[in-house]
Amino acid sequence: MNLLEITRRHFFEQCGVGVGKIALAGLLADTLGRAAPARGSLIQEAPLAVRPPHFPGKAKAVIQLFMAGAPSQLDMFDHKPKLAAIEGKPIPPEVIGGQRYAFIRPDAAVLGPRFRFSRHGQCGAELSEVLPHLATVVDDIAIVKSCRTDQFNHAPAQIFMNCGFAQPGRPSLGSWVTYGLGSESDQLPAFVVMSTGGGVSGGAATWSSGFMPSVYTGTRFRNGGPPILNVQSPDGADRRLAGDTLGVVSALNRRRLLADGDPEIATRIASYEMAHRLQTSAPELMNLADETAETLGLYGCKAEEASFARACLIARRLVERGVRFVTIYHEGWDGHSDVAGNVKNNCVATDRASAALVSDLKRRGMLDSTLVVWGGEFGRTPMVEASAVLGRSMGRDHHPNAFTMWLAGGGVKGGISYGETDELGFHVARDEVHVHDLQATILHCLGLDHERLTFRYQGRDFRLTDVHGHVVNGILS
Repeated sequence: MNLLEITRRHFFEQCGVGVGKIALAGLLADTLGRAAPARGSLIQEAPLAVRPPHFPGKAKAVIQLFMAGAPSQLDMFDHKPKLAAIEGKPIPPEVIGGQRYAFIRPDAAVLGPRFRFSRHGQCGAELSEVLPHLATVVDDIAIVKSCRTDQFNHAPAQIFMNCGFAQPGRPSLGSWVTYGLGSESDQLPAFVVMSTGGGVSGGAATWSSGFMPSVYTGTRFRNGGPPILNVQSPDGADRRLAGDTLGVVSALNRRRLLADGDPEIATRIASYEMAHRLQTSAPELMNLADETAETLGLYGCKAEEASFARACLIARRLVERGVRFVTIYHEGWDGHSDVAGNVKNNCVATDRASAALVSDLKRRGMLDSTLVVWGGEFGRTPMVEASAVLGRSMGRDHHPNAFTMWLAGGGVKGGISYGETDELGFHVARDEVHVHDLQATILHCLGLDHERLTFRYQGRDFRLTDVHGHVVNGILS
């Protein structure tokens, strides 16, 4: 070999007395020695293999219905007659304290509930008239009225709800779950994301794997047409040729994986293989021809028309096929003006399908093993937002201090309302559930201890809930 052709890599490979191997051994020792559960080495070739939980969990999969923009809990779940009684008057300063808002003054007038409330089910849960379908499954859900977050702007609040941290760069909840448990499907991605609106303020950071290997990032599915673009082989390339090509590429990648120990090479291998399998599995998944007319009617969807309802039905089909985590983002809940119209229109789009998902999972015997989580990034103010300059009236501003979410199945107790806010719906009065508590509880339902599920990065063991979070035992069955 010409001396000019001897590279530094060649020197270390041929003459370095095992320097590369020593470095790799150090990396492997660091990885294998991290906090439980051990999730394999950096050169693990099956990063999504099924792994045991820390303890027996009741849920095997999660369907997250994320209402981006923040629904108004005061017009849907948390009935406050006191607001109607004092509408038009300011909330006492001692109640507001030092709370600041983006678009309203602290002395803004109170805005009462925009809809009638009534009690439903054997549990007697109180719901707004805009939720007639959820009222039919209210005995199967747990309504948590005492949620609180640290963030009051959309993007950081959405990232915080999904990643436990307000800035981009941390792994999302779906990434943590697939990292901890792997996937029971070898034909579909472990973590699937769908969207039924104009975009999420937090963007791809809300389903990113952050500093974890990118194999744990959510795979974005389109809601209509081909779920993933550019997966099909080009004309003239049959499956045999595609398979042979994949075999050669995979062999080269595995050779480099053994040489470098780069986890992103394992991701590349898994991605190529999954893309090949998706050529068959994705069209079958999205073809709703085998669903009965009764099921399509239950969800209120058309087989080929993109909608939140269709996304919910596909989520059920994904979980049936072993997908571990599904998130559906429905954007448009940011009711700064005409909050009544905002809530009504969004409930028309989501209420029927959300309830149908719960009842459909239940009748198929899947609800006990599937956790459904519904909610946004924060709540809305008891005070009215109005601005002639911005053209806004009869709206509600962002409110991080108190909001409502509901959960169903997967180890959650049905037919309960948990937590309370004060008579004005401004502060949590009892049984506060912080975002980190919610995240800890979701992991618990899956059999994962949020304090033990860690990933070592830059010399530190990170976890979804950082140093916070407590399991909300009061909603568990």
